[in-house]
Amino acid sequence: MTNLDDTIAAIATPIGDGGIGVIRISGRNALSVAGEVFRPISGVPVPGLPTHTAHYGFIHDPISDEQIDDGVITLFRYPRSYTGDDAAEISCHGGIIPMRRVLEAALRAGARLAEPGEFTKRAFLNGRLDLAQAEAVLDIIRARTDEAMRVANLQFSGLLSSRIRILREELLGIIAHIEGSIDFPEDIEPMPGKQISELIQGSISHVSGLIETADRGKIFREGIQAVITGRPNVGKSSLLNAILRESRAIVTPIPGTTRDVIEESVNIRGIPVRTIDTAGVREPQDVVEQMGVDRTKQMLEQADLILAVIDSEAGFTAEDQELVSGFADKRMIVVLSKTDLIRESEAESLAGQVMDWVRENLSSSVTVLRTAAPSNEGIVELEDAIAETVFQGGISPSDGVVVSNVRHRRALEEALGSLKHALHTADSEMPIDLVSTDLKTATEALGSITGETVTENVIDRIFSEFCIGK
Repeated sequence: MTNLDDTIAAIATPIGDGGIGVIRISGRNALSVAGEVFRPISGVPVPGLPTHTAHYGFIHDPISDEQIDDGVITLFRYPRSYTGDDAAEISCHGGIIPMRRVLEAALRAGARLAEPGEFTKRAFLNGRLDLAQAEAVLDIIRARTDEAMRVANLQFSGLLSSRIRILREELLGIIAHIEGSIDFPEDIEPMPGKQISELIQGSISHVSGLIETADRGKIFREGIQAVITGRPNVGKSSLLNAILRESRAIVTPIPGTTRDVIEESVNIRGIPVRTIDTAGVREPQDVVEQMGVDRTKQMLEQADLILAVIDSEAGFTAEDQELVSGFADKRMIVVLSKTDLIRESEAESLAGQVMDWVRENLSSSVTVLRTAAPSNEGIVELEDAIAETVFQGGISPSDGVVVSNVRHRRALEEALGSLKHALHTADSEMPIDLVSTDLKTATEALGSITGETVTENVIDRIFSEFCIGK
């Protein structure tokens, strides 16, 4: 476990050119360490400055006394700091040299270099955050869309933790009554089996409801991979450019122009989508095209969503049907491209033909859309369809708690299994102490989410994913 007696320091802002760089210092001796390197122009030593105040001054090397830079120090005294320890943040000029030299000065003054995520880890160990909230800090940093940020902020606010604690308290109450009635039968009446079953069933419903949000939460947290595929020259690259609202892929009338995969990230209805344009699927003409086709097949196997593009001018060919049939086990949207090059009546007829074939041979859940990439016709509808297909009509993140962490989902699933076993035990009128054992297992699983029953190894693994300085 982390030594909380150490004073730690790290650069808290990204390395590179910038207006300001921040060096964070935290720990029992943080203010004295900061005082060794920072001299306020007021003449008051850093340890004597009040909490939550900022002061201008000069930064010196504690060994040579050389002036390194000028800047501002901000103080946060125990316990009103991010970590729960005394802390100071020195803002100097941005850039790798000044930030590195200020950090080196802090290390010479007695601090040690912080480990990845050690500031947030200390906040957890000092009770400033629970483990679910601490993990949300990393999700906030990594959020790529507003919706992902909103989901992370909901978790950071403690909403998920509050639900988990309520569930645990309810289960602990049942356990206490069961064990009390066993140990002190003269004083505590046994809880009726029907009442126990009803209480457990209520907990099962709550845990199941949280698990149901996990697929959506994972999408917001990690995003999806959408692969655009189809025969050569059907308009795949044009579709990618239309989705991105920029000319990212080269578009020519020559089949086989795209020989390698082209990847770009885009925000579609709050979903981080890695959109991939692939080489046309056909018999390769040379070694280079063979490599492109091989990579296409690899991307298609890994895809969360397939955008199968059909050339409206050429119609719904046997090759198209064979291609689309190969994705029957995946989420898919069939995109009819180049509808601006045929008559409206022909486009409607083709769309109907493709829809009938899809419903007969695949699934009625597969969406068929018409697009004209040069004019962006149908692109908004395609984005709506992507969100609808991915979420499959799921709840909105604004509805409340969304479980976005795989570790949390596994813990909830473990708790659910124990609760169902407890319910079966209670309904089977087996010894009541067996019900208590299952409920204890469930509470331990729930407690691992907030950190109340988590192991040291799990804690270390979680915070090792953080950047140094957070």
